[in-house]
Amino acid sequence: MMTMPITIYHNPRCTKSRLSLALLNEKGFKPTIIEYLNHPPDHETLKSILTKLGISARELMRTNEQAYKDAKLDAPELTEDQLIDAMISQPVLIERPIVIHGNKAVIGRPPENILEII
Repeated sequence: MMTMPITIYHNPRCTKSRLSLALLNEKGFKPTIIEYLNHPPDHETLKSILTKLGISARELMRTNEQAYKDAKLDAPELTEDQLIDAMISQPVLIERPIVIHGNKAVIGRPPENILEII
């Protein structure tokens, strides 16, 4: 039986991210691990992730980060593309971890959310 690959956008310093990766491994999955702080997704990839998550760019942003406040990203006139570009230039703004399985994606907060798509 062929299974779809699983990808995790991972931050090894984040407890939720480490727990999500451990849960995937415990369930027998060997996900592709993307340390997004070092290798942020490009614009099209991030748009695709948002579509799979079924949320807006603003909903994926870590609004408590200083970079969010410094860049005044709470401005309501900012477009989806502007918010996506902000996350690419400042990947610390991307909520984590994101787990992708086929056409589905989920944020591993809490890590048990992952069970919905595997």
